[in-house]
Amino acid sequence: MSTRRNVPADWAEITPEWMTAALAGHHPGARVSDVNLVLRDDGTNRRARFELRFAAGSGPGRVFLKAEGEHRLVHNRNGNLFNEADLYASQVLLPLDHPLVYRVLVDRPSLDWMLVMEDVTLRDGDPRDATRPMTVDQVAAGLRGLARLHGRYWGFDATTEPALAWVRTWASTEGFAGGLRSRIPTGLDRADGQLPADVAGRGTDGVVELWSRYVDTLGRETPTLLHADAHIGNTYVLPGDEVGFLDWQVVRRGGWSQDVGYFLVGALTTADRQAHETDLLRHYLDALDLPAGARPTWDVAWRRYRACAAYGLAIWLSTLGTDGWQRPEVSLTLARRYATAFSDLEAATAVEP
Repeated sequence: MSTRRNVPADWAEITPEWMTAALAGHHPGARVSDVNLVLRDDGTNRRARFELRFAAGSGPGRVFLKAEGEHRLVHNRNGNLFNEADLYASQVLLPLDHPLVYRVLVDRPSLDWMLVMEDVTLRDGDPRDATRPMTVDQVAAGLRGLARLHGRYWGFDATTEPALAWVRTWASTEGFAGGLRSRIPTGLDRADGQLPADVAGRGTDGVVELWSRYVDTLGRETPTLLHADAHIGNTYVLPGDEVGFLDWQVVRRGGWSQDVGYFLVGALTTADRQAHETDLLRHYLDALDLPAGARPTWDVAWRRYRACAAYGLAIWLSTLGTDGWQRPEVSLTLARRYATAFSDLEAATAVEP
């Protein structure tokens, strides 16, 4: 896998010769004869699917391309712009299912990047969103994957993992918080009458203040490598109910609970979450391959899990307040799930001062 500048600005620049070079690291004998654009979605990121034919050798019949889109300045301000490209370029082990990346292209002066990657639907991967929640068994599988990731990088820093020295430790920044403040008022208006009263009554400042306090606690815990955006819309389910994770653009260093709580609460219906969350959290803790003394105690783990709803609530009220970032029904469904969890888990009392 290699990096270079000159990220294609238009899908018309993706030629057979370009694609042959992009696949060469994994398919050195392959020569692409034809590329056919079958899907494009240019917005928050630019995304495209190409079907391929080969004049020599063999390779994937379809690939997925992802590049920076119209919100590059927002992503740069939030510290997320190059994270996914840098993660895959580092070639570190990610011990959970994720798309294979054939090539990484980076153009830092232009605030641009591109990934040429596996189309997971060729493995019968089923991308999910909030309108198609997971089963309890599927969420358990996803938690096992997160436990493998977290256990592998438990306590890491730039000395133990120099290839990940660039990963930022979670901290609330004014750029991130300011973006939330600007969009949450619209999100609250759009969710009017559909949130628990104790959530709606907090208003924008109360929601953002708790988000900031929770995020700052993540940098004070034993750190691990976090996907950091593990909501259901960044997942897919494989045959046999294995769960994979997409979109590593927010990757961070910090406490484990942000991945676990964000994934668990958003991936299940509220009724399933309420009925199974304690068993699922114990399942995650049991799956952590750590010495007994390093694994979080139940009391600590339960408090940290409860607190995480403050994160999801702010993110999805903010997303609900945008136009075009997510479909409205997706944003509203997730805002309601995290708001209900925030209320019935008493997340405000679990966020440390």
